[in-house]
Formats: sequence, structure tokens, C-alpha cells
Amino acid sequence: MTHPTIQLTNTKTRKKGPFTPLDAENVRMYLCGPTVYDRAHLGNARPVVVFDVLYRLLRHVYGADHVTYVRNFTDVDDKINATALSRKEAGAAGTLENLIKQRTEETIGWYHADMDALGALRPDHEPRATDYIGAMVVMIEGLIEKGHAYEAEGHVLFDVRSYKEYGALSGRSVDDMIAGARVEVAPYKRDPMDFVLWKPSSDDLPGWDSPWGRGRPGWHIECSAMSYELLGASFDIHAGGIDLQFPHHENEVAQSCCAHPEGGFASVWMHNEMLQVEGKKMSKSLGNFFTVRDLLDQGIPGEVIRLVFLRTHYGKPMDWTAEKAEQAEKTLRKWRELTKGVAAGQPSKAMVAALAEDLNTAGAITELDRLAEEIRIASNNSTGATNDVLLPGEFMGRSSPILKPEVVAGLRSMFLASANLLGLLLPDLGAWAEAPVADLGIFAQKLTALRAAAMASKDFAPVDAYKVALQEAGVEVRMTKEGVELLPAAGFDAAKLEALK
Repeated sequence: MTHPTIQLTNTKTRKKGPFTPLDAENVRMYLCGPTVYDRAHLGNARPVVVFDVLYRLLRHVYGADHVTYVRNFTDVDDKINATALSRKEAGAAGTLENLIKQRTEETIGWYHADMDALGALRPDHEPRATDYIGAMVVMIEGLIEKGHAYEAEGHVLFDVRSYKEYGALSGRSVDDMIAGARVEVAPYKRDPMDFVLWKPSSDDLPGWDSPWGRGRPGWHIECSAMSYELLGASFDIHAGGIDLQFPHHENEVAQSCCAHPEGGFASVWMHNEMLQVEGKKMSKSLGNFFTVRDLLDQGIPGEVIRLVFLRTHYGKPMDWTAEKAEQAEKTLRKWRELTKGVAAGQPSKAMVAALAEDLNTAGAITELDRLAEEIRIASNNSTGATNDVLLPGEFMGRSSPILKPEVVAGLRSMFLASANLLGLLLPDLGAWAEAPVADLGIFAQKLTALRAAAMASKDFAPVDAYKVALQEAGVEVRMTKEGVELLPAAGFDAAKLEALK
């Protein structure tokens, strides 16, 4: 079977090139998931949305049964321990270990709910680090045997100098890293850049028996062990935020390639850029720090958040603004109205081509805008058409295309499938947009009557006042020679319309 060529930018090579899976029958992708100690903030959500689109594209191209997507949960970590300890100090009942378990379970539940609200598909596997401790111990033992790791004072550390390619992913030498990085200084380290694979646990903290005593794994070894167990020594794509490129991903490469020299670990590395809020770095001190749940609770639908994300290419910094959210809501209301009662068909070739060009989501949305306009024009000229059917796209540029209604329906079906490929206009995400559109007909009639009276009296003030009142109630007003059309827009509030009847 011939597959469309997908072009991806590979952080490892610093080039964009054609993506060729190791096995087209089993395309494999790993995304670093959350450390589950608190709610996901807006920046945490960007890689989830970005690589959900890649997952959808790969499933479309290679078939849903031929793609394996893994995103992990880090459920053993010092931040989790610290959060549970603060709960215990505040008087929470139970042992520290029980409080840690409660926190991780609670946070995973939050994460699922928030990412579901953004329209992200659940991965094929969501491994928890605590379920793979045995695999981590085996991998660490192998690294020691091969001379790439050493035990010191109850710790096991990776010997960075033993892996000559260390730094290739981030493009820096070890000496440059030492000079420019903040590294943990410890007397048991042979080299400042050596990093922890295993560390001792006190009796009240989570710990597992190992050849080096009771302890817990370091962060980096977790992803290496889980990806190996679920995807093998070699797989296709490893993704994550650019903030993970060093040291986390650099350390993953070193561990995995040394533990399994027969494999190549990830063929393609993809990193999304950082997120800002209103042009500034997101931080609690600036008061612009938002979790996904904060925005959802403010009434901003997850689908709106998703569309704002996708209007910026993943490789560029993204700026979240209230204005972008308002525009995204307005756009989605139009699109949902356009596809009411339609079943998804096949996405447009232009949509697939845009996404295949290094996940050009902004270009894909431009294609949706173009297709929406095509449908609008076609819909206005389709009633009673008797001429030969024109194919989608053939009539763009003509002044008055005339299409049979079934062809317009086909365009709408293609539009819906194209939006679905971006994870937009999904049925279970549309509750927020279900406004009483039929009731707007009453207001359209009143505005039409006011306009007719104004045409006779030449006094358009009542028309303008009524139009402003509708807009303040979140209604988009379209007035053309053909008539008046009202659509729910950003901030639609049916309650405000009652006074306008």
C-alpha cells in the first residue's frame, strides 16, 4: 500500500525530512507524560494536543490498528513526595505512602478529565512508572555490567563520559554543559554531569528492594525502561516539550543506547516550543499562570483551547491570549453550525497534505477556512439546481457556482472529516456550542422588520441599536441584500436575548 509522504523535523538531525517508519505495520511513538503531583498547566497541555494531531495523522495514513502510542505517568518523584508531605503536615490522615498514592490517583484522574476535555485521544498505553520498577532495576544492572554505570553510597549513577555521543541531541559537548548548567554536586559522583539512576529511600518514602538497597529510580531511567518494554530497543518517534530536550531526553538516549546497543532508540525526535500568556512567560509571580482546569472553569471550552493551540506551528513559541480564545470560539460556532446533521466522510487531500508537511496545523486550519467559505457560497446557490454536478473545488473563483444539494452535503461531510483529523468538531466536545439557534429566527424577523422600516424612513438608528444589543448578547449579525442571518458567537448568552423579543 502506498502511503502519503509525511515530512517531520527531526531534532536529532536538525533537518526536516521524509518519515519512513521502521515497520509500517506497527508505527511506534512515545511522548513523555506528566509527573502527577498537581494539575496540568496550559504549557503541559500543548505537547498533548500537538502530538495527538500527529497520532491522528499516523492513524489516518497507516491505519488505526497499525499505530502504537505510549504516554507515561511519572508516579514516583520527589515533587510528589513533597506534595504528600505537606498534606501530612497539614493534618491529613494516613501514612505518607498512602497519601502519596492518594495524590497520584487523584492527579491522574484530573489529568484524564482535562486532556479528554481538550479532545485528546487516550494513548494505546499509559504506563505508570511504579509498575515498571523491575524493568528499571534490570536495565540499571545491565548498565553497570557494561561499564556505563557505577554504585556509590547507595546510589547508582550513569557515567556520562562512557557514552561518546552524549550531547548529540542537544548539540553541546559535555564540557560546555558543565560550564553552563546547574548540576547537582555530590561527593560520590565521578563527574559533575553523571546523573542518578537509583537513589536510597528513607523508611517513610516509597521504596523498592534492589541490589543496591531499598530505594527508588531516578527520573530519566523511567522513560527508558517503559519505552523499551512497550516499544522495543528501536522505535519511530519520541516527542516532548523543548524543555525536556536537556537533560531528560539527552539522558534517555545515553541510557537506552548503552543498555541496548543493538537498537537505535528513537529514529525521530520531535519537540514543541514553549507557551506564553499575553506575550509573557507563564509564571505564578506574574499572575498569568493557568491550569487547563482554570480555563475550563472560566467557561472556556476545551475545544476552544485546542483551536488556539493549533493556530501556531508546534515548532514556534505560542502565545495564549483572551482575544485568540474569543476568535476561536466564534470560529468553532460557525463550523459547528455548518456541519449540523452531517456524518464525517473523508478529509480533504489538502488537509492531509498540510498536516503531512511537518504538522502544519496552521495551514490545515487555513484549508478549513477556505473550505467553509466554499460551502457557504455553494449553499447559497444550491437550491433547485439542475445543472451537471461540479466536483468540490472546481468552482472556486466562479462568481455564481450552482451545485446540487447532495454535492453541498458532500462538501460539508468532507469538512467535518477534515476538522476531525485535527481533533475538532468531535461530537462529545460539542455540548458547549448547543445553543437554541432556532430561537434566533424570532430576532432575525424583528431585525428584518426594523430594517424594512428604516429603508422607508431613512432612520437607521433603531436598526443599529438592535444590532448592538444582539451583539452584546453574543450573537453574530450578518446583513446582506438577501436578508438577515443570526448566529451564536463568542459569549453567546440566551438569557440576554429575552429582553430583545
